[in-house]
Amino acid sequence: MKQNFKGGVAAGHPKTVEAATLILEEGGNAFDAVVAAHLAACVTEPVLASLGGGGYLLIHDGDSERLYDFFVQTPKRRPAGNSLDFFPITADFGTTCQEFHIGLGSIATPGVVKGLWRIHRQLGRLPLATVAQPAVEIAREGVVVNAFQAYIFDIVAPIYRARKETFHLYRSPADPRQLVREGDLLRQPQLADTIEALTREGEALFYQGEIAAEIARLCAGGGLLTREDLAAYRVESRKPLEIRYRGNRIVTNPPPSSGGILIAFALKLLEHCDLPPDGFGTLGHLQCLTRIQQITQQARQNAHLDETHEGALPPLLSAGTLQHYLEALDHPLCRRGTTHISVIDAEGNCASLTTSNGEGCGHVIPGTGIMLNNMLGEEDLNPRGFNLWPSDTRMTSMMAPTLAFQKDKVIALGSGGSNRLRTAILQTLINLLDFSMPLEQAITAPRLHFEKDTLNLEAGFPDDVLRQLLPHYPTHHLWPGINLFFGGVHAVAGSAGGMEGFGDPRRGGCGAVA
Repeated sequence: MKQNFKGGVAAGHPKTVEAATLILEEGGNAFDAVVAAHLAACVTEPVLASLGGGGYLLIHDGDSERLYDFFVQTPKRRPAGNSLDFFPITADFGTTCQEFHIGLGSIATPGVVKGLWRIHRQLGRLPLATVAQPAVEIAREGVVVNAFQAYIFDIVAPIYRARKETFHLYRSPADPRQLVREGDLLRQPQLADTIEALTREGEALFYQGEIAAEIARLCAGGGLLTREDLAAYRVESRKPLEIRYRGNRIVTNPPPSSGGILIAFALKLLEHCDLPPDGFGTLGHLQCLTRIQQITQQARQNAHLDETHEGALPPLLSAGTLQHYLEALDHPLCRRGTTHISVIDAEGNCASLTTSNGEGCGHVIPGTGIMLNNMLGEEDLNPRGFNLWPSDTRMTSMMAPTLAFQKDKVIALGSGGSNRLRTAILQTLINLLDFSMPLEQAITAPRLHFEKDTLNLEAGFPDDVLRQLLPHYPTHHLWPGINLFFGGVHAVAGSAGGMEGFGDPRRGGCGAVA
């Protein structure tokens, strides 16, 4: 790569991107920048990012890749009696409503602080105080709430109104009876102080010190976490899942996460489909993509995706299993809050980070400005039903930070969007690798998503193609324009010829080159 730039960044908010580019310009590497960006995202995208959640970082460092798993862990003790603070709320997405469970009983052991601090300690170059400074300044000075963040607050308003202490932190300065709205200046001085304290005192403050004590005291009122849960939390380092797709090398999140396996499975099926370079939006393209999403959904239901040992090929990707599902291509079937940051620096280091706080449990850690997660109340993460999880176990996730290596280019990408994030990443990869689209076009092109016997399509596909396709899928939903339902892919591409970053407008994304 040429040395006339410092690197590229893509994320979910302009200020998040600005924090990362500032660190790159000050001499930091991709790993400094991704830590700076996530700390900033906790301030600028508070519904989607939090120090009280969990996530994954996929890195390329020199000639190797590694996955840092700092997703949430189930508590050591299980629910007993009726004292659990665990209840449903309804989030209104405008076109649909969805139920989430929140309360102290929905909190799993957070991993973000330990994950970020370990990443910086092992891979960073600049002092942590320097890396954290952009986030501290934004939190103290305030960030103007943009249209997308205001929309997200509206969707999950019942969570942020559930407790007066939480509502007080996020209420509108113009109208204290309301949550922050577009144009409001959101200041978070408690969070600024907390980030500064963590940079001075280290992660032990969160997992063994005063913050750990506050979490334990809070959860004593109807939650499950104890100081023992926090003290025992560990970041896992894993070998990523790697496949070849039409001569390109794809590296993604391995088990126990399921998103990476399902993306790899879909790509291996797609290798048997003819997708001509000018075929985007054709009937053949949409039929193939829909069928593969149907089959992938069936495979997800049938397979035990987390039963794979590190370094071993997941059973779903074995030749026999793939052949079984390839045969199904010719036969019809009869049957949340997440954000992503991508960084590549001038040295070729890559950082693909996806994190989630769920929707938030409704409780902030007293005095810290940190909203805790509600992962134990996420239906997608609890397929057997609520409160039936195995104790003291790393939860699985659909999150799939991904790297794609072409002959002369490397691409770091990932997405938010619950179950839809894997199909968002899949379609972006197809657009880049099969249709040779520029990065911006690959991300903004219309998407489809098949789930629960319903075909969802964004506006933008040709009308004549839809007239031929939709009679085969009587249960379908045509979305007006682009929508956050279809994920939010933030990606950076780097090559000897230059660097570019682009953030998905579906989720307020932004990209920049430093």
